[in-house]
Amino acid sequence: MSNVNADFLNQDSDLELKYSKDLGSINPLINRELSWISFNWRVLQEANNKKVPLFERLRFLAISARNLDEFYTVRVAGFRQMVKNKIEVISADGLTPEEQLIQIEREAKALIEKQQELLPSILSNLKQKGVILVKPKGILVSEKKNLEKQFMSKVFPALTPLALDPAHPFPFIPTEGSALALKLRTRDGKKFLNALVPIPGMLDRFQRLRDGVKGEKRFLSLEDFIVIFIYRLFPNYLLDEYFSFRILRDSDLEVEEEAEDLVREFEIALKRRKRGEVIRMKVTKSNAEPLLKLISKEIGFDRAQVLQVNEMIGLSDLEELIISAKRSLKWRTFVPRSPERIEDFNGDIFSAIKQKDLLLQHPYETFDTVVNFLEQAARDPNVIAIKQTLYRTTPDSPIVRALCAAAENGKTVTALVELKARFDEANNINVSRELEKAGAQVVYGFMDWKTHAKLSTIVRQEGKVLRTYTHVGTGNYHPDTAKIYTDLSLFTSDATLGRDVTKVFNYLSGYIKPTDLESMIIAPLELKSSLIKMIKNEMVLAKKGKPAEIWVKLNALIDPEVIEVLYEASQSGVKINMIIRGICGLRPGIKGLSENIRVKSVIGRFLEHSRVCVFGNGFKLPSLKAKVFISSADWMGRNLNRRVESFVEIKNLTVKSQIVNQIMVANLADKEQSWVLQPDGRYKRHQFKKDEPSFSCHEYFIENPSLSGRGRAALNAPPSLLNVGNKRKKSF
Repeated sequence: MSNVNADFLNQDSDLELKYSKDLGSINPLINRELSWISFNWRVLQEANNKKVPLFERLRFLAISARNLDEFYTVRVAGFRQMVKNKIEVISADGLTPEEQLIQIEREAKALIEKQQELLPSILSNLKQKGVILVKPKGILVSEKKNLEKQFMSKVFPALTPLALDPAHPFPFIPTEGSALALKLRTRDGKKFLNALVPIPGMLDRFQRLRDGVKGEKRFLSLEDFIVIFIYRLFPNYLLDEYFSFRILRDSDLEVEEEAEDLVREFEIALKRRKRGEVIRMKVTKSNAEPLLKLISKEIGFDRAQVLQVNEMIGLSDLEELIISAKRSLKWRTFVPRSPERIEDFNGDIFSAIKQKDLLLQHPYETFDTVVNFLEQAARDPNVIAIKQTLYRTTPDSPIVRALCAAAENGKTVTALVELKARFDEANNINVSRELEKAGAQVVYGFMDWKTHAKLSTIVRQEGKVLRTYTHVGTGNYHPDTAKIYTDLSLFTSDATLGRDVTKVFNYLSGYIKPTDLESMIIAPLELKSSLIKMIKNEMVLAKKGKPAEIWVKLNALIDPEVIEVLYEASQSGVKINMIIRGICGLRPGIKGLSENIRVKSVIGRFLEHSRVCVFGNGFKLPSLKAKVFISSADWMGRNLNRRVESFVEIKNLTVKSQIVNQIMVANLADKEQSWVLQPDGRYKRHQFKKDEPSFSCHEYFIENPSLSGRGRAALNAPPSLLNVGNKRKKSF
């Protein structure tokens, strides 16, 4: 186990741990929550990766902090409520809520400590590159007068100092809100005052100062800015002690099942979220212990649970320091490609799709094609109807604008807006009202199930025929996340898939259960049972001595039933290679249980988000005779049992080749960004030998276009990836 090799394409597994039927000290399932924290550790390690540009290292640090915040406001909040209400729900790996909470708190504390440890090093390196986060002692005497003017004009008007005494009620601090806690005394030392200064969330956390004499880009944190000029808020007082603190509140939503007006119910729930119970309080270290005890008591949070940090609270705000003026500190730029086949048809997307199915991989291929697909439909007089799911999108979404324009142009527009998309509920309420105002028919799907499938259909009159153009995605209709999430977009005029998707929309709008689906499977109706059936089919092939292989790419794998069947498949001789970016409850490489299963996580410049399944179907992978699917669903209980998800079979040979021979092969061959899951639940980076060539799947996709979008340009096909492990590739 010392030589960790992430090249699953060309290298055999080196994992081996004997499995005992009585399990001994090892559980066959990895805890979901601890696996998630492990994923965030991998994200944080990119902040310590010297190969990553400095601004991107800072970004990874901010992302890990933001991820942990969301984890606390939802998952940890749920465990706290279960412990508080003595609800003993045992996890799949056999732990009580209290046992899980103890382990979560221990791992999360270590993660936060590592974040605090990495911050000074990154800031020090940035300082050498001319980006400086100035401390109060670093403010020049010569600039203090002008800085005070800046404070009085841009910060002072937004501040509200609040005394802490019986005459003043303790202020409400919202989730992710922060404040300065101050211990002050009069200049004569006769009077003392405890006070709070809430930090306005709408102000930049890091205020830009004048450039240094050598052009250095200088910033000052908002809390330091306030402390420097605290006498402007408290003219007759001196500052003895202070600390800043930040809180997180329970942010999960509960909605009444029989809500008469779903939109109204969600608006009320969103207001409740802002006032949820405090589930974490983080403070900067100081000697003001009595003041900290007072504030903890007023907030209603146990002082013993308060987390003190050495450096800074609110690390998720660090991305404000990433400025365009220092381009060399970011990833090298690249321009997402436009599909050449659409250019062959002078931009007519419908003609390009009608010729042949088209699969794009974002962000390497531009998401503008998805937007243009709907914009062209809105303008086209031959388009009769559009149906669209919306799970997450931007507040000023071009997708929504196109749907509104289509409705205003007299087309029948039906939009399924998912109100239960966590942390996007408020935006989705606004989207639904905007669409209704334009004349679109808005539906909200099922009360108990989220609609997570990414589907769009356009019905077009072509002569005497009604032709359906369909888009199926693995990611959201979100132009911003499409720049950093790797996702797949399938465009097709295939009539069978068009009928299938139409039946799914009828299910969402009229509860008409779809029957006889030809090219897709949907959750929660049949997806889980179909997956198990396909895995078992590979087991049958293996027992007959035929090639039996499965390739899977997901964000998460935790469903116990599916994991159990994968274990059975491994024991039957099925070779299973899995790329699981985040949570994974399966233990690979255990002899007698999972020795034929390998799992790795790809963490790098882009967030791996596409879901792909390849079943060998009696052929050695990679093979165009395999059964290939793209999906919106991870293999989690919520996706398979409580969400409407799509699982679409790919039949076009060019698209199939693109997925199998390009996308999956590159991910399996990646070494630069891969972490291999060990039997004990730990992840290890690929260990390079001396002079070993590197390979980054992200760099490969930046440099090489997707096959199905090439059109006439396909004559200049990219080189085969099948022997990529033996070739030196340019790393980042």
